[in-house]
Amino acid sequence: MTTYTARPVDPTVLKELRSADDAGRGMVPALDEEGGAPLRCCLRRSEPGERIALVSYAPLRRWAAETGAEPGPYDEQGPVFIHAEECAGPAAGSGYPFADAHRVLRRYSAEGHILGGELVDALDDEAVRRAFADPSVVLVHVRAVEYGCFFYEVRRA
Repeated sequence: MTTYTARPVDPTVLKELRSADDAGRGMVPALDEEGGAPLRCCLRRSEPGERIALVSYAPLRRWAAETGAEPGPYDEQGPVFIHAEECAGPAAGSGYPFADAHRVLRRYSAEGHILGGELVDALDDEAVRRAFADPSVVLVHVRAVEYGCFFYEVRRA
């Protein structure tokens, strides 16, 4: 049986983003007074009082650099929250984080081209299996509906 893994931003990439983000800007840490920001480094919401940063991240570009894909105009960058300092990453077996609201599952080919997407009411195993039902899908981005922000990628394990 195929399993799927929600993947946070890689620790090596996080180190780079803390120096200069994918738009070339330096990180500006801030104290999160209220908490609740979706952190892409550990796939959980921030707690009040944590130091976080909002950085520009190009997930498909980073994936393409790993795989040799050429996403062309499908390459995009957008804002993501991360811890301002290194963190422990996600808890083991955390399933599909940020599943508490409508999400868009955007599907990509091995070339990095969008193969479609689906608005889901519940982010669960069934929704992810549907996203990977087409064998040409190699990568799925989980995104927010309101702003289209990237939450994390899902790959076959």
